[in-house]
Amino acid sequence: MPADSYILSMTLVIAAVTMLTRFLPFILFRRKTPPAVIYLSGVLPYAIMGMLVVYCLKNVSLLAAPHGAPEALSLAAVVLLHRCKRNMLLSVLGGTLLYMWLVQSVFA
Repeated sequence: MPADSYILSMTLVIAAVTMLTRFLPFILFRRKTPPAVIYLSGVLPYAIMGMLVVYCLKNVSLLAAPHGAPEALSLAAVVLLHRCKRNMLLSVLGGTLLYMWLVQSVFA
């Protein structure tokens, strides 16, 4: 079991690095935010969501039962929830809960 001083020092280093990564953009861009950073802040959320969709659907087999039905229904629920409520957390949570219910109850 590691010594208490080791655990304390690792916790302090992790806290310092976390604080540095959080505060560094405010220190660097105190005067004016570069156009590239502004552009990336508008584009990256959509790119990340696209990558998550591809990652979640990469192992879906359309040839074997249930032929991707739980995934398709959950994806449709996410899209519909997001179009109606415009709340990313609600959309992702609703789709996840629907998917888990489908694979554990309906398509089990």
